[in-house]
Amino acid sequence: MVLPPKALHPAGEAVLAEKRPLSTAIEVETFAGKVHVEWDPTAAVTPIGQLPFFIEFLKLGHRFHPWVEQCPLHYESNNAPKKIDVLGSLFLSILSGHNRYAHLTALRGDSVNTKLLGMSKVISDDSAIRALKRMGETVTIQWLQNHLQSCYEPLLSTPWILDVDVTVKPLYGHQEGAKVGYNPHKPGRPSHTYHSYVMANTRLVLEVDVQPGDQSHATYSMPGLMGLLERLPKDCQPAFVRGDCDWGNDPVMRQLEATDRRYLFKLKRSKRVKELIAHAEWELKESTLALYGWKRARRVVVARRRLAKDPLIGLEYQRGGQRELALVEGPEDMRLFEYSVLVTNLDDELVTLMGHYRDRADCENNFDEVKNQWGWGGFVTQKLQTSQIMARMVALIYNWWNLFVRLAIPDKHHEAITSRPLLLSSVGRLTESARQRRMVITSTHGETLTIQRAYARVHEFFSWLKATATQLTDSECWQLIVTKSMEVFMGTDPPDRLPQTL
Repeated sequence: MVLPPKALHPAGEAVLAEKRPLSTAIEVETFAGKVHVEWDPTAAVTPIGQLPFFIEFLKLGHRFHPWVEQCPLHYESNNAPKKIDVLGSLFLSILSGHNRYAHLTALRGDSVNTKLLGMSKVISDDSAIRALKRMGETVTIQWLQNHLQSCYEPLLSTPWILDVDVTVKPLYGHQEGAKVGYNPHKPGRPSHTYHSYVMANTRLVLEVDVQPGDQSHATYSMPGLMGLLERLPKDCQPAFVRGDCDWGNDPVMRQLEATDRRYLFKLKRSKRVKELIAHAEWELKESTLALYGWKRARRVVVARRRLAKDPLIGLEYQRGGQRELALVEGPEDMRLFEYSVLVTNLDDELVTLMGHYRDRADCENNFDEVKNQWGWGGFVTQKLQTSQIMARMVALIYNWWNLFVRLAIPDKHHEAITSRPLLLSSVGRLTESARQRRMVITSTHGETLTIQRAYARVHEFFSWLKATATQLTDSECWQLIVTKSMEVFMGTDPPDRLPQTL
């Protein structure tokens, strides 16, 4: 075999790959003509450019830094993410209205707010889930409960009402605690139940407990309720506890009566309750009632309201493929009125009691906002532990944002669907020159005058607070902020706990 002779010269020069610039303009045809579009991945911009005002609110109130420092999250590896990066990423995600861990990816290009929060990066969704699973459930819940209580504690000096209720969160997977229970909107769907405790008229969540879907009865809420009441100082207890007909049962009321606490609940229409309604001849009637299973008789109030529509004669339903008509039981007048029966151990007059229970309707608006506009409707993993932690974390950030919005616009409560575009969403560009950072904000909202007035009010108060904060403790600074934010709720008189020097 004869080999070919070796070449004296190389075949030719190697063809090098064509170099392309990092950013190339792209011509795009629009109705206004041709536009040259370029990508600039190095620009320090953010879609939530008004966040620095909220960051200053948390810094002057000493909320964010202690929350991060006291977090029971510990890593041993040098390659693990920092604690500030984990909590800061979850904070930005919850504040932005996300409801899935995968939505953290939308924040990873934000290099502005991460610097302002003291973060180095936005972590991935897998890192966030592993961090939540790494925390001990007992110590983590206690950590969040302490920060929730310190958030609303300055308001407890004013007489307040505690609303208790349970809401359902449908699930679509194989999660721990996914049980079929009471679910009026999606019957047969496994779910979790959120046992919630809210301060009436303030839209502040005091505590929340996540339980399986078949544990929606009020008896499952009593351990959380009694634990919350025991954690509160003696002079900061609610005026009374308020709940719907699920709470109007003997075990719940006996437990509250044993600790000398007041309550106002609604009763279900049992046989004896219907008999009491049949004898109601006035708009308000007071009586004493002892239902089957009750250990003692209790004060009840019957209220009726004339229906504006045509009287209801019967209900048509289908059973076994056959349509049937069920006539409404009771006297003829019962079909013309809507009846409500309340049970209470309060000494207030009848009109005041009905006004108290009518105001409870605002509690349902809380659930609608926190579930649909915040993260209570999402952030699900296979472990119930992560849902317990995220439910309280969402409630804490929800409280912080509500207090900040009340400080900026004190007239009324603004839900997140309104307050986020107004006070948070805008294009922000951060520039650094001569050791000075400059933030340029461009808002696309139509209510620019409202935004300017709101932040002028916030800036004026913060300027006064920074001049006064040197003589105050951290808790006194937060007390001043909360008092200013909720001055409509607390009235014109300053609370007794304000420092005497002020």
